Amino acid sequence: MKDKKNEYVDSDMQQFTNKLGLVLENVLENFEVTFFKGLTFLPDMAMHFGSFAVKEDFTRVTGQSDLVDGIGIIFHNIFEHYGNKEPENRKARHTMEAPYVRIFPYTISQTLQFKKNTQVSHVSISISAQYLKDFLKEEAEHFAYLFDRANSFWIEELMTDDILRTVNEIAKKQEPGHLKSFYYKVKAMELLFYLFESLKKRESAENLKLNAKEIQAVYNVRDRIVSSLSNFNTIAELKQIAGMNEFKLRKIFKQVFGMGVYDYYQHLRMKEAARLLREEKLSVSEAGYEMGFENLGHFTRVFEKHIGKKPKKYVQNLQKTNIKTTP
Repeated sequence: MKDKKNEYVDSDMQQFTNKLGLVLENVLENFEVTFFKGLTFLPDMAMHFGSFAVKEDFTRVTGQSDLVDGIGIIFHNIFEHYGNKEPENRKARHTMEAPYVRIFPYTISQTLQFKKNTQVSHVSISISAQYLKDFLKEEAEHFAYLFDRANSFWIEELMTDDILRTVNEIAKKQEPGHLKSFYYKVKAMELLFYLFESLKKRESAENLKLNAKEIQAVYNVRDRIVSSLSNFNTIAELKQIAGMNEFKLRKIFKQVFGMGVYDYYQHLRMKEAARLLREEKLSVSEAGYEMGFENLGHFTRVFEKHIGKKPKKYVQNLQKTNIKTTP
């Protein structure tokens, strides 16, 4: 017999997707839904967030939305929600996929791969291009690639502390007792503000019109980089994976991820080093060694460039924070 809570959640999901003109078909049977909330501010915007466990391997191709010139923005796996279960039990059963923020037009379908026994969480915003442009006003020209109908853009952005904090406020804070829709709409716009604040730091450049094959190619390159953070793959190896020449690979990669191939590798490498210092409690030299550095001074310089402070200072700040929060 199906769990009544899941029946309620699934019903909420179905009602929400129906309002947006989306079709789930047999998708829900592949998930164990922990929680879900969807809000529509039609005809301009919609937001939904939730968490679920994947029961079987499957692939889903996303469809169109009834939002005119709709833009999708997904904040994927940057919060955790365990419902009424203990975190240890949830961690034992499921692993988390890598987090990302992705921006795409609904004119390009996404092919999403879901793996059995993974835990997925998200905050997703759908917004009409004109509505977003009206909010950006004079700043809109900096993001012209989002509003050029002839340009098929695809962007993935790294998370900032402001984005992380706001996502968790949306998904994990107790909802207000009144003016709920007002509250969530304001929080959605706050989240978009921090995202576009981050996007504006990208170098302005001519954007290529991308097709699904090219997008998949640069994600194959990204996946190879992520799988080997202690050892950088050569450009010769990466362009072979992408199936394109070096110039095109570098241009498309920077267009999608906001930085060059090697800078992106170094940034992820330092993010992982910070995690080792923070969660695994490794020493600075141990974290540097794990990330493939033989020279501690070089590791310190690269860490400071990408994290904003030297690794020893980063650890000291963590210790101070722990002291302040310990009862």
